[in-house]
Amino acid sequence: MAFLIDIKKKIQSVQGTRKITQAMELVAASRMKAFQRRALATRAYAGALLEGLHQSRAEWAELPLAEKRAEGKTLFIVVTSDKGLCGSLNQQQIRALFRDERWNALNPDERMLFTIGRKSAEACIARGVKPERRFDGLKEDFKPLDALVIVHEILSLWNAKEIKQVIMVAPEYVNAFTTRVRVKTYLPFGHEMIESHLNEDALRGGTEFGPSVITEPERETVIEKLSFQLLEALVTHAFYELKASEYSSRMVAMKHATEAAGDMIKALTLEYNKARQAAITQQLAELAGAGAAMGT
Repeated sequence: MAFLIDIKKKIQSVQGTRKITQAMELVAASRMKAFQRRALATRAYAGALLEGLHQSRAEWAELPLAEKRAEGKTLFIVVTSDKGLCGSLNQQQIRALFRDERWNALNPDERMLFTIGRKSAEACIARGVKPERRFDGLKEDFKPLDALVIVHEILSLWNAKEIKQVIMVAPEYVNAFTTRVRVKTYLPFGHEMIESHLNEDALRGGTEFGPSVITEPERETVIEKLSFQLLEALVTHAFYELKASEYSSRMVAMKHATEAAGDMIKALTLEYNKARQAAITQQLAELAGAGAAMGT
């Protein structure tokens, strides 16, 4: 009987775990949809900023963040979550960074590393690469103003001409079950760089800048402000893509965990029933044997 009690306790334990994973799956699905909407809205906002540059008749050479440089370090930014339980999402970002051709082609003194998310910082340190700057514990209600902290750090290095290029490794949300790893260039600005970030709808009129409009204040100030806001929008969009991908991966992971718990409950229940039947059969056999012995 002690064996049956142990099996029953295991079943109850797994049932409790399944309730937790089911709840986590529902929460992840809800938050995934919220961040998906934010990511799409931010992408549209970036397209609107690009349209503003289009109307200002700006050329790439005029943008303060489009300067092509031959000297300076290459800044790599790897984006992961602060928490686990989201499948292989974080490991994919880390692998993509250390397998990237541009990362491996540079000497350690020619590159710089920023990490967004606790998991990326811990993984890089474990590999012997210490981040120059790490951003942990970003709030769930991340807003464009929060992105300014990261953008300010990037622009400080850019304006000081310490870096010549900014490359970010971040997940790209495709759908609820699919996430891709993307290694994108963020600086300097350029036609191909913009196209890699924005889809056809967001690009609107395209990146071929056309007729000018009257701007207030002067045109140069408008172009400068729009350029900085475009970088801010792209960083914010990367965060929303991360959170949508994180909760998508967590939803799928919890779904699999729930299914595995259900399979384990079935197996344990079958084992329990077999053990109970064997115990009952043994007791009946003992009673029959005792009765036969008393009858003799």
